[in-house]
Amino acid sequence: MAGSAIYRAVTRKIEVTVRPRFLSERSSPTNGYYFWAYTIEITNLGEETVQLKTRHWRITDELGRLQEVKGPGVVGEEPVLKPGASFEYTSGVPLPTPSGFMVGSYGMIGAGGEHFDIEIPAFSLDSTNGARTLN
Repeated sequence: MAGSAIYRAVTRKIEVTVRPRFLSERSSPTNGYYFWAYTIEITNLGEETVQLKTRHWRITDELGRLQEVKGPGVVGEEPVLKPGASFEYTSGVPLPTPSGFMVGSYGMIGAGGEHFDIEIPAFSLDSTNGARTLN
């Protein structure tokens, strides 16, 4: 079933999982508007406390058009993750096509002030209206 896929990546003992789902009630295919929600969970599997400072998304629609989104934090927060802790949030993305995909990274800072990026796994955005392809 569409929307039940879970995507996962681990960078430096920090796990990012993504569960996207198509929201038909917020979409209007006749107007070329397709909307997805995605729930992201970030879990610190390591020994060191880290903080999420920035996000960088690359969102590609079915026609290969890329939009980049960069900014501070996620959903207005810059969560601190102690060892074993996790942070979950849900956000959304509209596309003008029935499918596309997203990939990105979070800018993190370690306890010692070191900056590093962690991977957000590529995940496909599929509505029931389009072919299921991940470029």
